[in-house]
Amino acid sequence: MRLAASDFNTYHRPSRCELRVYLRHRGELEEEPGEYEAVLRRLGQRHERQHLASLGPVVMLDTGSREERERLTRQAVTDEQEVVYQPALSSALEIDGQRWEVVGDPDLLIKWGKGYIIRDCKISQRITHRDHPEIHYQLELYGWLYERTFGEPPVALEVYNGAGEITQLAFKGGTRALQELEAIARVKQAKHPPYTPVGWTKCQQCAFRYRCWPEAVERKDVSLVYGLHQWMALELRKEGIETYTELVQQYSAERLARLTKPSAAHGGKVGKRASSILRMARALSTGEEILIAPPEIPEHPNYVMFDLEGMPPQLQEPAKIYLWGLQVYGERPGEFRCALADFGPEGDRNAWFEFLEQARDIFEQHGDLPFVHWYSYEKTNIEMYLDRYGDPEGTAARVLDNLLDLLPVTLESVALPLSSYSLKVVERHIGYERSLRETGGDWAMARYVEAVETEDETERQALMKMIIAYNREDLEAMWGVMQWLKDRAAPAVPLRLVE
Repeated sequence: MRLAASDFNTYHRPSRCELRVYLRHRGELEEEPGEYEAVLRRLGQRHERQHLASLGPVVMLDTGSREERERLTRQAVTDEQEVVYQPALSSALEIDGQRWEVVGDPDLLIKWGKGYIIRDCKISQRITHRDHPEIHYQLELYGWLYERTFGEPPVALEVYNGAGEITQLAFKGGTRALQELEAIARVKQAKHPPYTPVGWTKCQQCAFRYRCWPEAVERKDVSLVYGLHQWMALELRKEGIETYTELVQQYSAERLARLTKPSAAHGGKVGKRASSILRMARALSTGEEILIAPPEIPEHPNYVMFDLEGMPPQLQEPAKIYLWGLQVYGERPGEFRCALADFGPEGDRNAWFEFLEQARDIFEQHGDLPFVHWYSYEKTNIEMYLDRYGDPEGTAARVLDNLLDLLPVTLESVALPLSSYSLKVVERHIGYERSLRETGGDWAMARYVEAVETEDETERQALMKMIIAYNREDLEAMWGVMQWLKDRAAPAVPLRLVE
């Protein structure tokens, strides 16, 4: 029976899930990593190799049997080697009367004074426990294994992060990591698969989604209800509510409002969300849309559909918007236009000011028309870029004043028989079909990384052309959803009214 530092990654990435631990331990079939995840792995490997090359002579222990690597690790420390790559550590641990072998392979041991620093290379820039608990647990476990092996704690635990900086983590004996490892061990030993609520965002990048999501749909799992949090599904299950049909049949809004989160310091409850959750559950149960209220869309002869394509902070790069997409629809429609970040050192800044020029031109032609977007991404990034590069003529401030987030408008207008209000899901519900079917945000990011890395200008332009086509369809889909919503305000629309 074996536990490994990599089990923390299984447990927490892409989201915390006991069922993934159980399935992987039993060797269940997994889907291949998505394109963006594969790109990140490649970038992470390159990041690690570059750091390794900066450290001078290194004892390489990345090949050979585990037993041989563990022996060579002990020998390298005894010989006081300066840098050891991929050392192998192990120890025994008893959990609930069961003896487990615990193993861990940190990236580096680095000689410092009379001891060693344990260092891992990670592509992430934010190494907080909130953002990446798995990294903290991994390093803590390495520290515990090192102390068990050599009789003294490591000098320090460090992460060489994606920004090229060293982040130090505290080592307090590894208590938290061992507690988490015990929970993982109990999941591995379970006789039956643990119940874990599904979630649209939670499950999107999981290698077992192909298995878990259809099963949840088949059994009408209560966690499929939009707005119903994971803890709510677990608490409802304790009370015998396993499906959204049972939720609708057995719960009133008043009763659901009293449902309390057990871990909340001040007794957090469902509260005012109860009515909305029950409405969503009813829509799923009946398969029908439920009209809540006419959509609050300001009247204007024209609207700008507005969508951004960006990269999260990675590898010494801050968060970056590489495409600002705009298109006017309505009585005086315009052509698709976009501001693209070029691949030079000023590309990010140039794209921002190109976007401001495009927006200013639209205002001059159409006045203060709504800039329609989906969710908060556009607003957040305009504010970030305003702080980053400024807004000399006040155009960004004017765009912010005219933003119309279509997601809350949709949520407040109609309950859909869907488990997600992602634009991609809602657009399919209304009948919009893309010509580029195998695309998405991760797909676009993967293509952009390829464009950045290639030295072939023809290939780069072809990749950017694909991303532009994807963004254009995002805008077209958003316009379609907005028109569909406005139709819902018409009295003749045969929708079920909210009770």
